[in-house]
Amino acid sequence: MERPPTYQVNGAVIRSVRMQAGRGTNEVAQAAGISQRYLNHLENGYRKQMRPAPYVRLRTALGLEPDDERLLDEAPNERR
Repeated sequence: MERPPTYQVNGAVIRSVRMQAGRGTNEVAQAAGISQRYLNHLENGYRKQMRPAPYVRLRTALGLEPDDERLLDEAPNERR
């Protein structure tokens, strides 16, 4: 069964952008439709992969433009 593409994200950048915006993890997580625990895991590097829909919602919740790729470690990849 084929898995959807994922984004390799940089947790330190996610945290930095969130903190520069003056927003807490709970606020951003709710706005992105993800759990606070998941956001913490991303920021701490425990989780590094995001599917497209949550990635787009997180980017939007952080106030980033659609073409802003600061949160990415690399381009989307196909998982096998």
